[in-house]
Amino acid sequence: MAGNLPTVPDMSSAGHKRQTRAWVGLGSNMGNGRQQIGRALDLMRERSSIQVMRTSRLYVSKPWGMSRQADFTNSAAELMVRVEANELLRLFKDIEQKMGRVPSGSRWGPRVIDLDLLLFGGLILFRPGLTVPHPRMHKRAFVLVPVYDLEPDLIIPARGTVRSCLARLGGPVIDDPLADDPFPDGLGVELLPEENDT
Repeated sequence: MAGNLPTVPDMSSAGHKRQTRAWVGLGSNMGNGRQQIGRALDLMRERSSIQVMRTSRLYVSKPWGMSRQADFTNSAAELMVRVEANELLRLFKDIEQKMGRVPSGSRWGPRVIDLDLLLFGGLILFRPGLTVPHPRMHKRAFVLVPVYDLEPDLIIPARGTVRSCLARLGGPVIDDPLADDPFPDGLGVELLPEENDT
């Protein structure tokens, strides 16, 4: 529970423009998920305060909560940002709105794009509308697997490494994040096949 996590002083709103490493999870199950995620990343790159450093491969996962909807395409990206956490979240919401996402009132419904702020530096934050690390990140294979692609031993504050969180969910089974299929079927996450240009 959030109340059991140790808190770290928030130094992200000190008024200066230092760079902070942040991680974002991306998901889409409306339209072409590959294109939707690509557009969201392009819109991030247009922001002078956001630098997209690395992006994971694309994965397909089954929807949570509401099973009668299309599968999700998922990815993750490492960012370097020059804004504080609240402002970064606001920028993500702006991008979602620009791409046509309309708040439905349902946590688990279909969406053209979903941008989740996963990590912000090494901070643990509890604010209205913002919890970092993402409160369910350590329990969701569709979030952990793309991050594992990029940095298996990335630390999720108060939760351990991405690798250890995945192990608690039942994977990965081999120690190569860029293998063709490093994850067991039980995780419910599969690589999205490459597009066929022919």
